[in-house]
Amino acid sequence: MSALRVGVLAYPGCYASEVFGVPDLLTMAARIAGPGHSDYEVSVISPRRRVVSSGNVTLAVSPLRRVDVLVVPGFELVTGTDLDTRLAALGPEIAAIRAGAAAGTAIVSICVGAFLLGHAGLLTGRQATTAWLFADELARRHPQADVRSDRLVLTDGGITTTAAFSAMYDFALDLIARHSGREVARTTARVALIDDARMSQTPYVDARLLPRPGNTFSRKVMRHLEQHLTARYDLAGLANTFHVSTRTLLRRFANETGSTPLEHLQSARVRRARHLLETTDRTVTSVCAAVGYRDPGTFAALFAKHTGQRPGDYRATFHRDRSRID
Repeated sequence: MSALRVGVLAYPGCYASEVFGVPDLLTMAARIAGPGHSDYEVSVISPRRRVVSSGNVTLAVSPLRRVDVLVVPGFELVTGTDLDTRLAALGPEIAAIRAGAAAGTAIVSICVGAFLLGHAGLLTGRQATTAWLFADELARRHPQADVRSDRLVLTDGGITTTAAFSAMYDFALDLIARHSGREVARTTARVALIDDARMSQTPYVDARLLPRPGNTFSRKVMRHLEQHLTARYDLAGLANTFHVSTRTLLRRFANETGSTPLEHLQSARVRRARHLLETTDRTVTSVCAAVGYRDPGTFAALFAKHTGQRPGDYRATFHRDRSRID
């Protein structure tokens, strides 16, 4: 098998670690595979002569060239970022992405690099993912895309998108498995201390970081539900508390949040349960009762629906040993 040509598209402000993360893992895989096995021809390319990445790091770049796989790294996206202006300034890169796709190149975005692919028109009619923190914004900007916020890596019609930051390794391991074989990918993961069995980014979602309504009707309802986390859900009683009908309560809450008060209560309970599973040694049954559930089976099913893992499996992955920390 001939060398796979992989190009990483560097641009101003891109994450330097996402420029080099995939190439470094491919280099490691090539060494593990040994002489005579399929290799990788990796280059950092750009339509610009000079690129300064995150951290004010100047990158050595090569001119655009034909590659088999074009990797588009992400960039720092924080509150207050004018995303329209940011993307408009990347016209040469957007054009290169669009041209690569038209030529049959496999296009891959890392993290919020998906916004560049969307701006290039490559997400229309396709399933896509990105960092869970920005999935709603990607879906809002590209309503013709089917954004799957739970997925780590998603390929649809030659276009691959990944979740945040470390998901670049999930993509790279899959690429290695397809080009060099599963055993090479497995060994590379072991040597690099990378979890090659992750299936979803859902367990990593921290709802506290997601945008929430301001001082609105739904925000007041949310606060009330969170203050009475273990109380039995009573829609009529909740509506009476806010002096509206149940129909008005549901309509106003849905208009402001896109969900229901019950769904928010369940999410809040799961969030509290996650904290207890991570930071205490309480039994799953005790945690179940602490967040308002009497039936551990019902609680476990709800927890798995929200996190992608059963409570016991979640604890095994995320529990923090206080004795070791202290």
